[in-house]
Amino acid sequence: MSGRTADGPGTDRRATGAPTPGGTGRPLRIGNASGFYGDRFQAVREMLTGGPLDVLTGDYLAELTLLILGRDRLKDPGLGYARTFLRQLEDTLGLARERGVRIVVNAGGLNPAGLAGAVRALADRAGVPTAVAHVEGDDLAARFPGALTANAYLGGAGITACLSAGADVVVTGRVTDAALVTGPAAWWFGWGPESYDELAGAVVAGHVLECGTQATGGNYSFFAEADGGRAVLRPGFPVAEVHADGSSVITKHPGTGGFVDTGTVTAQLLYETAGARYPGPDATARLDTVRLAPDGPDRVRISGVRGEAPPPALKVGLNRLGGWRNEVVFVLTGLDIDAKAALVREQLMDALGADRPAEVRWELARTEHEDADTEERAAAYLRLVVRDPDAEKVGRAVSGAAIELALGSYPGFHVTAPPGKGTPYGVFEAAYVDATEVAHTAVLPGGAKALVPPPAWTRPLAPVPEPALPEPLPPGPTRRAPLGRVVGARSGDKGGDANIGVWARTEDAWRWLARELTVDRLRDLLPETAALPVERHVLPGLRALNFTVTGILGEGVAAQARFDPQAKALGEWLRARYADLPEALL
Repeated sequence: MSGRTADGPGTDRRATGAPTPGGTGRPLRIGNASGFYGDRFQAVREMLTGGPLDVLTGDYLAELTLLILGRDRLKDPGLGYARTFLRQLEDTLGLARERGVRIVVNAGGLNPAGLAGAVRALADRAGVPTAVAHVEGDDLAARFPGALTANAYLGGAGITACLSAGADVVVTGRVTDAALVTGPAAWWFGWGPESYDELAGAVVAGHVLECGTQATGGNYSFFAEADGGRAVLRPGFPVAEVHADGSSVITKHPGTGGFVDTGTVTAQLLYETAGARYPGPDATARLDTVRLAPDGPDRVRISGVRGEAPPPALKVGLNRLGGWRNEVVFVLTGLDIDAKAALVREQLMDALGADRPAEVRWELARTEHEDADTEERAAAYLRLVVRDPDAEKVGRAVSGAAIELALGSYPGFHVTAPPGKGTPYGVFEAAYVDATEVAHTAVLPGGAKALVPPPAWTRPLAPVPEPALPEPLPPGPTRRAPLGRVVGARSGDKGGDANIGVWARTEDAWRWLARELTVDRLRDLLPETAALPVERHVLPGLRALNFTVTGILGEGVAAQARFDPQAKALGEWLRARYADLPEALL
């Protein structure tokens, strides 16, 4: 265990020192311009020109991204970072410097030093004086033989050190997504490493910002209620006004698309989280203390967040190459769908013989419509996925066997695309190391290195006792209807697991939801979860339930073991399921 154990939440041992940028009491205005590697290219320029900012962040990393960057680095050791960020800077670096906006991104990926050097070279070519720093120490591949990538999730203290040393651009590798906000906020306000409540408030604000437009109406259950859905045609990216006490207001630049309300913020708070304790290397944020309130048009205030000392261990994301996969989707049209599927399945399995791939999976999607008015609406899809450590077993052996059936199988035989040679897939897993064993290092603008000490106080994670449930609704008539008529949902992936956050928009709907949607009821509604471990977390302050489903995604998104490999639509499937809803809520 690193350091000492902190007994109570909210312990504040604030560091004191030189005046900080926020010393006058002005909030830090921090925006986001990227939620993933491949997000809207023009967002950096839009955020710099759309309104005032102090810091602009960009989140480019995810579990799958690091696998992609790892494969890039195999081809060229000088790569391993998000090259898109460099192209975005080409015509915006001068604008950022002119407006005094610091830029903090995790686009460094597996090679933050390489990206920092490339940014310096870009600044020199453009004639824009720029102090560039980077954060390193997260790469632990040497400790995990056989892993393509192994990266610890660092906190924001290295970013704080870089900004305090005068950096205009800070590039990191694998830090937590929220660290892109906690680091600048600690610099701005002079928070010490034990300002747990303040840091936890910044963690919550950072979690809301990290996925970009998901906080401004993107991927939102009730999007159609905003101007018939047109409000989210091109949602703007989010901004957080962070205050010295760790509270914040989530908003967006004036005149940009999308919308911000308590629903969009609640949805993002539930995304890829679990229970009441949301752990991070800066602080553990207590999600059961979060309070949301409207603060004007497109403004939501987050307050009340309590923090605790971080856990003693850092999470490490491991990616390795798992083998090879291939896929064939057979189109079955018209009548006798089940018989057609059974025929081609038996034919292909016979053709593959005893030396077939290690994993063979079939899935029949009954998408056809009776008496359909177009051929496509008359079709169902039979999906074959094969995986094996041997590329040959999933390549020509499978694609050749499938195509050879073209004239001797079910009537109307065709596939959605010609099957290929197979592609490599990755496997993600999480490990944990003591924070004292990780050399979290800030490489300052002049090249000097500053080692970030591990936390002096830590607190092992422990479950929070389940809070009391609200009073049930009085008995009354019910109507069979989709669950989504009264609740919203957002879901996502964490390695091979998924979470499903479900929230109610009214107190009466919460009284019904909290008692109706038990673990057993969720398993009934989503049969794919029936044989899997499911845990329910109750968050009354958000009128929300958060479910974690262990193992539903197999070995993670890169393995593509499931139709929806990142569980992005698992919550929407739940909302589409029918239940007996109280008529008083409809």
